[in-house]
Amino acid sequence: MTLAVRYMSARTLDTASAETRSPGPGEVELAPAYVGICGTDLHIFHGDMDARVSTPAVLGHEMSGRVVRVGPDVEGWAPGDAVTVMPLRWDDTCPACLKGHQHICQHLDFIGIDSPGAMQQRWTVPASTLIRLPDTLALDRAALVEPTAVAVHDVGRAGVVEGEKVVVVGGGPVGILIALVARAAGADARVVELNAHRRLLAEELGLTTWNPATADVPSLAGEWTRDAGADVAFEVSGAAGGVDSAVDVLGVRGRLCLVAIHPRPREINLHRFFWRELTLVGARLYDRTDFEKAVTLVADRTIPAERLISKIVPLTQAPAAFEALEGGGNVMKILVDCTTDTDTTDTDATTNTDADADADADDAQGVAV
Repeated sequence: MTLAVRYMSARTLDTASAETRSPGPGEVELAPAYVGICGTDLHIFHGDMDARVSTPAVLGHEMSGRVVRVGPDVEGWAPGDAVTVMPLRWDDTCPACLKGHQHICQHLDFIGIDSPGAMQQRWTVPASTLIRLPDTLALDRAALVEPTAVAVHDVGRAGVVEGEKVVVVGGGPVGILIALVARAAGADARVVELNAHRRLLAEELGLTTWNPATADVPSLAGEWTRDAGADVAFEVSGAAGGVDSAVDVLGVRGRLCLVAIHPRPREINLHRFFWRELTLVGARLYDRTDFEKAVTLVADRTIPAERLISKIVPLTQAPAAFEALEGGGNVMKILVDCTTDTDTTDTDATTNTDADADADADDAQGVAV
């Protein structure tokens, strides 16, 4: 028996013993090390996804860990291998899959939502979902690979190229990652964010920020672009005002990439879409190439993952961590340490960034799954 964090009902999580399922053909048993809490997990915690989630449900899909056992017919993996998981299982028969878009399969099993996730001490998954991690990458930083893969996919969907001007509306973990990935692609990025702590972190990472509470964002964009407007805007805030800002900063034939989860329909200025021939692009999830690029970006520190980790807590303190993230404030990313099941003092991530080198929160930000 191992310990797992389970969603029971709206705003109710527990930690309880869970049976370890031996890996079957094509499966691998993992020992999760660190699991990040993301915006989608918070949506589940709030009860917003009860129609989809079967309780009790083990949460978590942003993870790093090591292989413990391999099942029959599994090749290329061995106990001790450092891995992360691309938490998607598709059917290969639906229209989306037949067109080559398996990551948005019309019957997609998003592991950690539709089936048990990583917030447990042992986890059995298909070997096909594994992504290898370099031995030099600390496992706490590696837990940021999945949200980085989201950002890589978003930047790719928006078609960002070198020299373009990009505005990211929403400076939570996903928004900052998008800005960093866009910068790595050669773009000049601005981050629009109300929260002072998030703006400070973004600026410490070399990003320029705009505070919509004290300045007119479209006017700033006009000054920055000499009235041409931005080439690309990413809506990552999940707020109606964020949608307006993302549309208003765009220049002629600009692209708006929708990243945030909007739980209700939003009004949008379609006249501006007509007048400037704008394009709206949806971005959901990722594919294997996005994940592999994300591993490289985190491993070579293009993405300074350790700077986004606010704290690391043991498995038994995960329920309290969800409540802490609800308040936003000065918290960015909280990791759950699945190797520790005792109630210890919260770990400051800055003192443990390389602990394994040798061996959102905007509720709306996250993967639209």
